[in-house]
Amino acid sequence: MTSTLTTGLPGLDEVLKGVMPGDNIVWKVETIADYKALVVPYVEAAHRLRRRLIYFRFASHEQLVPDNLGAEIHHPNPDLGFEPFVTQVHRVIEEVGKGAIYVFDCLSELADKWQSDQALGNFFVLTCPRLCDLETVTYFALYRNYHSTDYGLAPITTTTQFLLDVFRHQNRLYIRPIKVQYRSTSSMNTMHVWEGDAFKPITNSAIIAGVLTAAKWPGLHASGRLGFWNRIFANAQKVQESFKAGHCPAEKVREAFDHLSSMVLSRDEAILKLAAKYLTLEDVLAIRDRMIGVGLIGGKAVGMLLARAILKKANPRFEDLLEAHDSFYVGSHVFYTFLVRNGVWRIRQKQHNPETFLEGIDEARAIILGGKFPDYTVEQLAQMLDYFGEAPYIVRSSSLLEDNYGNAFAGKYDSVFCVNQGTREQRLQALLDTLRRVYASAMSERALRYRLRRGLLDKDEQMALLVMRVSGSAYNQLFYPQMAGVGFSYNPYVWNKEIDPKAGVVRLVFGLGTRAVDRADDDYTRVVALNAPEKRPESNFDEVCEYSQHRVDYLDLAANRLVSSYFSELLAEQPDLPLDMITSLDESQQHRVLTFDGLLKRTDFVKDIHDILRILEDAYQHPVDIEFTANFVNEQNYKINLLQCRPLQVQGLDLVELPDVNIPAENRIIEAHGAVIGQSRILDVGRIIYVVPALYGKLPIPQRYEVARLIGRINQACKSETQTLMLLGPGRWGTASPDLGIPVNFTEINHVGVLCEIVAMRENLIPDVSLGTHFLNELVEMNMLYLALFPHQSQNLLNEGFFLNAPNRLLDIIPQAGALKDIVRVINVADLSKDRQTITVRADALEQCVVVYWQPALQ
Repeated sequence: MTSTLTTGLPGLDEVLKGVMPGDNIVWKVETIADYKALVVPYVEAAHRLRRRLIYFRFASHEQLVPDNLGAEIHHPNPDLGFEPFVTQVHRVIEEVGKGAIYVFDCLSELADKWQSDQALGNFFVLTCPRLCDLETVTYFALYRNYHSTDYGLAPITTTTQFLLDVFRHQNRLYIRPIKVQYRSTSSMNTMHVWEGDAFKPITNSAIIAGVLTAAKWPGLHASGRLGFWNRIFANAQKVQESFKAGHCPAEKVREAFDHLSSMVLSRDEAILKLAAKYLTLEDVLAIRDRMIGVGLIGGKAVGMLLARAILKKANPRFEDLLEAHDSFYVGSHVFYTFLVRNGVWRIRQKQHNPETFLEGIDEARAIILGGKFPDYTVEQLAQMLDYFGEAPYIVRSSSLLEDNYGNAFAGKYDSVFCVNQGTREQRLQALLDTLRRVYASAMSERALRYRLRRGLLDKDEQMALLVMRVSGSAYNQLFYPQMAGVGFSYNPYVWNKEIDPKAGVVRLVFGLGTRAVDRADDDYTRVVALNAPEKRPESNFDEVCEYSQHRVDYLDLAANRLVSSYFSELLAEQPDLPLDMITSLDESQQHRVLTFDGLLKRTDFVKDIHDILRILEDAYQHPVDIEFTANFVNEQNYKINLLQCRPLQVQGLDLVELPDVNIPAENRIIEAHGAVIGQSRILDVGRIIYVVPALYGKLPIPQRYEVARLIGRINQACKSETQTLMLLGPGRWGTASPDLGIPVNFTEINHVGVLCEIVAMRENLIPDVSLGTHFLNELVEMNMLYLALFPHQSQNLLNEGFFLNAPNRLLDIIPQAGALKDIVRVINVADLSKDRQTITVRADALEQCVVVYWQPALQ
């Protein structure tokens, strides 16, 4: 077979010392005509020798392979994005198998389509080795002086077997081998002229100099880093400067903005529409100056920038109210490059298939956590680190799909604080480790199951990063903001008739906002309904003290880590805090309680946050949620740092008026007053999962995890059922501490329609304010009804006899679960007596009351 491999030009075969199975030959050309001149004899020879000929046709230039040669022409579509294109090409390569002859259109057009030399380099690194393994021979082409050295040419040069320059001078074609692998190097860098069937070496200096000078060598000081990317931005910068000078029409500025927006901001049409309304070309140009690598900056970064621009355009006072940001962005193509260069791509490809999406995720995580970044990326990250000095920062996930309309990804990807203390080398290593950790979270089971549930496995999900300075101050080597929180422009938790859900709600904490966004098993937050901030879920000040925040998260600069401790301990060493604004004295007048009453009553904070949420909701034309910090700059004035804004995935924004229902006492199974989250509704339940509180409380910790996994299996078995699934259990669902509840992941309860927490693990747990924003987002996004049941409080009812005496169908669903059949009970309503056919849930969010009852069968 080896003897039949040829370029179709005997003289060229001689220069290359023959063509061998596995050779990838890359031509650097000035015109498509020069590439075609080399392709035609190559494919004609393949046709004569009856070799299988494959042509990948994806560019806009003229067709390279004549129609009469029997080539199999495939049309992968680069407009679909990098990953779909790679998948299409590789599918063909795998189906064809060994020994084929390949021609690719000019690869430079891929960089144009993807607006990235880095993506082009990654495509070649993924494709070339596989073609080599299959003993093919393949022609590729690139436009000379068109691509960056580091991002585009370097990976191609390293990976290919042949790289040759092609010059046309005075109507003659010249070639110069730059790389010739596994051959004699005698022809390396020797220029040859094509004459008839021969390629003759050129040694005459005058001819060589004439050819090279005519080829317009870019020079020693040409940009070797951001070729394609840099050219686009440089042209946009010229447009901006010309517009400012009055020499350029606004239409040109808009064209440049639209081009850069699709490169840097988003592919989501709704987000791009918002960007066009509120951002300027100058805003997008400023992103480049703070960007590591290339690609999109992702949903979280765009949301932050958009929100700030929207507010400042709405009212100039936000210029002073908002804390300035000096964030950096790690482009999405840095992520793809990292996966490609560290050999994770094959595992990632399996994640598009619902049948194989979890295969290899542990291997992928291990490889990512030990992976290496290209030197040019490390260099840029080091420059960013020098900018921050030893100030703490946070690396936040900012994927392409994250925080866009329809997909919040709340809590699915990691965000990691870096305390950033130590030597420069230690701090750089910590930064690289942090990036690896966030990248690994993109391929976690939690994230992949969310994508499966939302129908996103086949979408092009790349991980960009947002690197933000941590807001706050250092207090005796402890760093934290004075206030942090989250705000929803629509309040899904209405516990009082005076509360208007459309006015929004805020959850406030002292210290880092981790206690506001994550569910704190050991603590509580301050929940503020923005139209009635004085209304609290607690009924008296004793409850306020008991259910206030007691623990604080902060960065310990001396220990170089994130720490939690009691507020009372922190207070003893922090005399400079605005205590009158954030605390109240208890009845003994000796202990301070985190109530934020001063902030809410004596400042414009409630109005400011309400205005922020209203303005952003109006701009998005959709409810939003935000994350923020706030710090006092003097006794009365504060600055708000807006960290994040995204559409809130809430279903049904109007208040639902429920019909009055007369429910006889004997028909009531559950009656719960307080802690109802979700829209009011009446619905029938088809299946109930009941975890017996008394028996669960006696289990050792390992078996409590077994219960959680069993519930996940039942949940999965019910995924195709249309009937409503109700889940009841003791303590907190989703807790990280099995002594406080049942440690399920949300993916293990994502088919549940009604979720009930029975306050039976510890009497002092109050579920209503324990829900972190990430958990709450899941409930809201899935339109799941949540209720807390205090069975020993007056007016509340739990008819446990019903659950214990009804037939248990657990073993019908999970036959292997016999050891837990007394603890986990699965009740099918259809099994129950005919005269009590239906079990109905009546949930009144406004009254904070839920009744579960028998609905007699219609006669």
